[in-house]
Amino acid sequence: MSDRDESAVPEWVFDHITDDGVLDLSGEDLGSEIPAWVCQLTDLRSLNLAHCELTGTIPPELGNLTNIDDLWLTGNQLTDPIPPELGKLTSLTRLSLGGNQLTGTIPPELGNLTSLTVLWLDGNQLTGAIPAELGELGDLTGLGLDGNQLTGTIPPELGKLTNLTGLWLDGNQLTGTIP
Repeated sequence: MSDRDESAVPEWVFDHITDDGVLDLSGEDLGSEIPAWVCQLTDLRSLNLAHCELTGTIPPELGNLTNIDDLWLTGNQLTDPIPPELGKLTSLTRLSLGGNQLTGTIPPELGNLTSLTVLWLDGNQLTGAIPAELGELGDLTGLGLDGNQLTGTIPPELGKLTNLTGLWLDGNQLTGTIP
């Protein structure tokens, strides 16, 4: 058994956090699951772990990073459902989880993220209906749900997204009209 605390934040990480709270490790080959120590960086404003060869699940504890504005986990091999705890990140303006292997339904709790301007969930294996709660994201300008396995009709609540300039729904099994 190792004495090493896997949840302790390695010293080198602090060298990569900017004065304004940005941790950008995009493109670094972390080649493992999202490290537990990431969930302890509660003062972060932005976390970019895009294209880091990450595997496993998105830890629900990421929902504790309540000061975060941007969360980028794009282009990894993350699996399993999106944790509903991400709905606690009410300061988020950009959430990008595209290009992974996420499964399950889109958590309706993402409708709590009323400051979001972009939401990218494209290129996963998400199933089920688009939650009507996404219609509460009034600041949303871009919504990418393409390349999943979503079914059902497009909820009429999405018609309330008057700031939306880009909507990507192709590559699903959706029916009906766009509200």
